[in-house]
Amino acid sequence: MTVMADRPQILTEEFETLARIAAREIEGLRLELIGGKLGVKAMPDGDHDRIVVWLARICMQHRPEQWLHVERGLKVDQYRSGRARPDASMAPDGAFEGQGEWADPAPVLMVVEVTSYDSDTDGRDRKEKPRAYAETGIPVFVLIDRDNCLVRVHSEPDGQLYETVRTVPFGKDVELPDPVGFSFSTEPLKDWVR
Repeated sequence: MTVMADRPQILTEEFETLARIAAREIEGLRLELIGGKLGVKAMPDGDHDRIVVWLARICMQHRPEQWLHVERGLKVDQYRSGRARPDASMAPDGAFEGQGEWADPAPVLMVVEVTSYDSDTDGRDRKEKPRAYAETGIPVFVLIDRDNCLVRVHSEPDGQLYETVRTVPFGKDVELPDPVGFSFSTEPLKDWVR
């Protein structure tokens, strides 16, 4: 028997059923399907949650017509066969009304991931998710990397990867390019790392 390297480990429909059952049966279990691979999203700690709330407040100040939707399930990857739960997604209020657990990412201007202190962070947050979000065409991906005390802003997706990646150490101002279009200080992030 030959194993095909590019064949998904699980079909999208099977994943959605499994994710629904897992969420119902095991409190706090959140599954994702990125690049055809099943993954478990780490449970956030208090500092992780604080960062998302802090960023939501900043976004509301600069872009009041947009909302930072927390852990909104999105259809990702080139053919929308993947399923991700970004820590936050910037999209207009009401953008996901009438959609099920996994929404069309078309209205999303930005996704945000905050690294967790687990062994999968490197592969998932720094490699797999940027590729999936770029393939999806999400204009801006922000990675708040607590391990390295950096903010990475990915922009200009070309359908395979983000052409521009800017890295800013905690403590400096970070600029989010259009269509998000504002900047903010990362100084408070220093307080929410181990």
